[in-house]
Amino acid sequence: MKSARKPRTLAAPSTEKVRGKRQPAKTNPGAKLRLRARRWEADTLKRSLARLPERRARFVSDSGLEIKRLYTPLDLGKNDYLRDLGFPGEPPFTRGVQPTMYRSRLWTMRQYAGFGTARETNQRYRYLLKNGQTGLSVAFDLPTQIGYDSDHPLAEGEVGKVGVAVSTLQDAEELFRGIPLDKVSTSMTINSTAAVLLAMYIAVAEKQGVRTESLQGTIQNDILKEYAARGTYIYPPRQSMRVITDIFAFCRKRLPKFNPISISGYHIREAGSSAVQEAAFTIANGIAYVEAALASGMDVDSFASRLSFFFNAHNNFLEEVAKFRAARRLWAGIMRDRFKARDPKSCIMRFHAQTAGSTLTAQQPDNNVVRVAVQAMAAVLGGAQSLHTNSRDEALALPTEDSVHLALRTQQVIALESGIADTIDPLGGSYAVEALTDQIEAGALDYLRKIAALGGSVKAIEAGYMQSEIADSAYRHQREVESGARVVVGVNSFEIPEHPARPVLSVSPGVERLQRRKLAAFRKKRNQRRTMTALENIINTAGGTGNLVPPILEAVKAGATLGEISDALRKVFGEHREI
Repeated sequence: MKSARKPRTLAAPSTEKVRGKRQPAKTNPGAKLRLRARRWEADTLKRSLARLPERRARFVSDSGLEIKRLYTPLDLGKNDYLRDLGFPGEPPFTRGVQPTMYRSRLWTMRQYAGFGTARETNQRYRYLLKNGQTGLSVAFDLPTQIGYDSDHPLAEGEVGKVGVAVSTLQDAEELFRGIPLDKVSTSMTINSTAAVLLAMYIAVAEKQGVRTESLQGTIQNDILKEYAARGTYIYPPRQSMRVITDIFAFCRKRLPKFNPISISGYHIREAGSSAVQEAAFTIANGIAYVEAALASGMDVDSFASRLSFFFNAHNNFLEEVAKFRAARRLWAGIMRDRFKARDPKSCIMRFHAQTAGSTLTAQQPDNNVVRVAVQAMAAVLGGAQSLHTNSRDEALALPTEDSVHLALRTQQVIALESGIADTIDPLGGSYAVEALTDQIEAGALDYLRKIAALGGSVKAIEAGYMQSEIADSAYRHQREVESGARVVVGVNSFEIPEHPARPVLSVSPGVERLQRRKLAAFRKKRNQRRTMTALENIINTAGGTGNLVPPILEAVKAGATLGEISDALRKVFGEHREI
């Protein structure tokens, strides 16, 4: 793929008259460098290759971008420093969103956690905070993600398995018991039921005596990537977009420090996309959310500064660093030029990163420690605002406490011992990184044009375009692994006889029975008439044009469960069925 910027046209050397004498003009530095490069290739390089051939005929990144043997200033083309890089904290934010980056404050160390009951997960949160974690990140179980209570028939066998089970306000209170919500920021990875979990979080904070205006954190609330890559959707796309923009409007008024969405490329990458596709599809979805908010009557500068993003950090180190920088630059330009944002803060792409779960292997799981360290360093060098590091045993089960401890220590060693947090954008100006940044930007722009031609993200997803592109990328990757063209250490190379499996975390079947008993007791104690009235109010609001978050908040306080609130919306919105 060609660079986004064409090389400068360089004139041949000439002569000029100086003080009455004809003298050779100063040699054009570009021409001189090209000449020296050709000599190096014809002489030094040719002799070296004759003696020691390269490992393979062609080197490419995970996105299929050709990795050149050597990068020089010639590869930067018409790269203009002020236009394309600038200074940290200023547009186009290529070098970072804060003027001092990590010299003033390190990224938030936010370990994603949740399993079993709310009480068990609360104990894990307390352990992580005690050991230096600086923010919470909540993982919910599958029934919670798709709007079913723990006692629903479809929840059987899934309660508490891939995250914490939260069906009631009582569960939410247990989840955050003893954790001061005015001092700790919380990220919740929840989408279809985001409005319900946000309402529960607000209700818990109010019971703690915390003003909603002081709450800090993020609700993922990104439904488009669910249709494209992950699958935990409930309602059809257009009805889901209404809920999302209602959350935008509510947070603008009631939770000014809270991010109402985390536009997520992470799950797109986990589904098998390339780095270029991850950046492109995430930004395309971001464009769709901005357009939806504008169509609902909001001004771009009233909400854009609270948009946040969520990216994957993979193994291909330089490509990942370049991906983060290219995405920041692209988003800044789109917000400025397409949406006419006036506030520079509206053009900032703030993002959380998580190391790549799909790269972890069940074989030789200790190798995952090294993978995670490499990926985490790429996220830091790419300028992440917060970071989760996966645990070595996550290819086997939910992580044990020891594994989570090591994953957190990995971040702390990078932050406090490696030195890479001591200067801003330390890889900025690298010929390779800047050239890759240009290439990824060009590739992402090409995808954005194709999506725009299809009518935007919603229509592109409805047509299956994103899904098809991701599936093709995943297929190519798997074929490369199976053929040995892509090396996975310990899987298709350097295999060893495996020792007996290490102890892994197991969620007891008793969790489901406990949750069922708690739900029955909760329903028995509540004021049934108040609950039913609140649910009816949700149905009426969904059938009209009012903001859905206030009636959902009232229903949570009235004792309605997550499943009951989701069912009320199902009655009006229906359910999405993939074609």
